[in-house]
Amino acid sequence: MSAASWALQQAIYATLVASSDLQDLAGDRIYDAVPRGAALPYVVIGDDRETDWSTATEPGSAHALSIHIYSHAAGRKETRLASEAVIEALNGASLTIDGQTLIDIRWLESETLRESDGETVHAQLKFKALLEPNSPSP
Repeated sequence: MSAASWALQQAIYATLVASSDLQDLAGDRIYDAVPRGAALPYVVIGDDRETDWSTATEPGSAHALSIHIYSHAAGRKETRLASEAVIEALNGASLTIDGQTLIDIRWLESETLRESDGETVHAQLKFKALLEPNSPSP
């Protein structure tokens, strides 16, 4: 993974933390690594995959990434509302990414399921981002 992946994750985190709709649902519980005993609901910036997106003349990278939402609320409403807030915050967003230019970030799909404990509802949202490194100043 490159520095672009880390810079993208930082921009995604900043965007999710700034979302008032997501704050209303999950508060400041947006994690890369979930602390032991964290209260639900919470959002996790999940796994990602980076691939080459270079052209013959320009470097670039494509990033497939996932955002997870976990809830113990009865039914799926809380998880679906949080999913909607994440999609609203990220889909087509103009993220500021250190050292990179964001070409696009798009929501691809979501899956919501009940975990094997019978209590936890888990949503997984998948996104794709395309980045190009900033050109060095002349």
